[in-house]
Amino acid sequence: MLKQDIVEQLGKIKYPGFSKDIISFGILKDIKISNDLISIIFSQPTNQQDVLDKIKQSTINKVSSIDNLNRIIEVTFVTSENLNKSNVANKKNENIKNIIAVSSGKGGVGKSTIAVNLAAELSKKFKVGLLDLDIYGPSLPTLIGNNDTPKVIENNLLVPIEKYNMKFMSFGFLNAKDDPAIWRGPMVSKLTHQFFDNVDWGSLDFLILDLPPGTGDIQLTLVQKIALSGAIIVTTPQDLAHQDVKKGSDMFNKVNTPVIGVVENMSFYNLKGKINGFNNKSMNLSFDNLSKNIIVDNNGHFEFDIEIFKGRSGNKESSRLGIPLLGSIPLDPNLSLLSDEGKPYVFESENSLISNIFKDISVNIEKIVQIKND
Repeated sequence: MLKQDIVEQLGKIKYPGFSKDIISFGILKDIKISNDLISIIFSQPTNQQDVLDKIKQSTINKVSSIDNLNRIIEVTFVTSENLNKSNVANKKNENIKNIIAVSSGKGGVGKSTIAVNLAAELSKKFKVGLLDLDIYGPSLPTLIGNNDTPKVIENNLLVPIEKYNMKFMSFGFLNAKDDPAIWRGPMVSKLTHQFFDNVDWGSLDFLILDLPPGTGDIQLTLVQKIALSGAIIVTTPQDLAHQDVKKGSDMFNKVNTPVIGVVENMSFYNLKGKINGFNNKSMNLSFDNLSKNIIVDNNGHFEFDIEIFKGRSGNKESSRLGIPLLGSIPLDPNLSLLSDEGKPYVFESENSLISNIFKDISVNIEKIVQIKND
């Protein structure tokens, strides 16, 4: 039996929880073959024993299936240099007190809008930065209405864009021509690493990371390279969305990053108004496809919530993980409009329903982070 036969079998083993095989992950270090022993040596990719056990057993099963001599198969994990450094170089910038990732299992749930407004709300009390790590579809330049190119100073450090009393960095600031980003995982990983290491953030209380949507290998690489204080999962109400959000939460658990809360976006539409010519009589309103009657007060005013998307994805995930549902954000055309205009909603409509929800979310995050830091 040749080494290449063993490598071929190892290439059929998926890294636990991911679509890539263990050869693609680059953890194979060496194969030694003797008359009575096959020794396979891996770089240790994680400290999670259950993952290591699965890789070991799958390796033994695959290799033994092609070994006609029934040799002993020995699987060894050698602690890698990267793993030894992970507690330090799971990059922890000492000038940044808290790093919070905002993530979603899929695109189109309003993750970036949530990230910007969360950062904006926190900035009312703290020093805040926002790092847009969505390499393929950076939206931060649009969300803050700025397309300036960052300056480069000593040691090739990028100076973040400053606006709204916050610091911002995005690939969109560097890709001025809006060229499509057609890059493979290793290139994305390298650029992301540079973004975190080579930005002169200064002193921050919070750095908010807007992660790319999804739960693939790129997202895994990002959260492994940066020491996160915690992650927030963004979802929408539909049960279908819950299938994706579970994958996102489980990804963070695999790399020992705490998920500190869930935010459900597009939870409902708040409709309120007044009936003109109201004659002070008792009145209820009813609508087709709406099960409840709407009460009209003595002045003709009414207010109620419509669930545009049915489901309880946010509640389900918070219950599943035993973490708080930090907030449920309603649909509001003004939120979309202000995002397109590059204006954080919480600055423009400070006393609105949505702004108050973001205020509650930021207060909850402040408390959770404080408890963890203590």
